[in-house]
Amino acid sequence: MNAHRSQAAVPEAAWFKSSYSTGGGGECVEVATTPRAVLIRDSKQLTGPVLAVGPEAWAGLVTLAAGC
Repeated sequence: MNAHRSQAAVPEAAWFKSSYSTGGGGECVEVATTPRAVLIRDSKQLTGPVLAVGPEAWAGLVTLAAGC
């Protein structure tokens, strides 16, 4: 896992918001997939840090979140 600036990570068109993001300034998470990683960022800070996790870690997170 690592964090880096999102400027050249992936094209803006590749990012999508979480279905739980309301647009009202609350939970604003965006993700983008690459062949080797799932990238996660705060949609309010487009040029801020990006968290990169492997596909297996992302699948585990989604599984855990679905159980909540």
